Amino acid sequence: MILLNSVQVFSQKDLKPFFVVLGIAQDAGYPQAGCKKNCCRPAWEQPEHRRMVSCIAVVDPEAGKAWIFDATPDFPTQLHRVENILPGRKTSLAGIFLSHAHIGHYTGLMHLGREVMGAESVPVYAMPRMQSFLEKNGPWSQLVLLKNIQICNLSADSTIILNERIRITPRQVPHRDEFSETIGFEIEGPEKSLLFIPDIDKWERWDRDIRSEISDVDYVLLDGTFFENGEIPGRDMSEIPHPFIEESMALFSGLPTEEKAKVNFIHFNHTNPVLLENSEARKSVEANGFKLAEEGDLFNL
Repeated sequence: MILLNSVQVFSQKDLKPFFVVLGIAQDAGYPQAGCKKNCCRPAWEQPEHRRMVSCIAVVDPEAGKAWIFDATPDFPTQLHRVENILPGRKTSLAGIFLSHAHIGHYTGLMHLGREVMGAESVPVYAMPRMQSFLEKNGPWSQLVLLKNIQICNLSADSTIILNERIRITPRQVPHRDEFSETIGFEIEGPEKSLLFIPDIDKWERWDRDIRSEISDVDYVLLDGTFFENGEIPGRDMSEIPHPFIEESMALFSGLPTEEKAKVNFIHFNHTNPVLLENSEARKSVEANGFKLAEEGDLFNL
């Protein structure tokens, strides 16, 4: 492997599908607009500490195609990295899967419009309420009208077969569904599988046991928005429910070592101390046998 724009790249001999982490921050990125506190100061002062919004891509080197999961505000850079992830040839964008209608997960679609790319019928996979939101609200409705995007219907627990090597199954999860449903994704490759849930309210509110879900796949990328309660002083955090990393680690504490090693937390709020190098929070996650997703992480499917 070599490095390209901080993303690991496969050699020509490696033709198995893989997924790559393109961003790890919560919807607003890191550092966050207007934040002058200690949490964001290192990233304002040193650009190498900045992180893009939570996003992954599944790449099929054999087909030369890629599918991006969530169209974030960092879409231009994330698309560029995907297009150039295979040495010596371009990777084409074959589609975009949307998890829900919060700003960090769909607003990157604007770059497909005539003001920017003027894209032609890019497949955008969306659940029914998400589809209705795009079709009935500008400026997204213009993308549909001008055929910059072609909306493809998703249904919870119904598998989409992208090709003979890759299958995608949406998993609906409880979240603040003001404008759309919220889904995670189970992604199956020829040999391995991934569960990707960047946003969920609390694990106990889901009608599935997350511990069983972990045992059924090879990799897990889970909501790690906040490390602990009280992380945002003066804010009622029940208004923005997420499973705190401390809660998740406690819930997963009884898992075997090899199951814990599957867990990669992602979607970090700018206040989350795991973003800071050598923080006690970061050390705690690693000491308990879990991992923190990093931009450029790449895994075979």
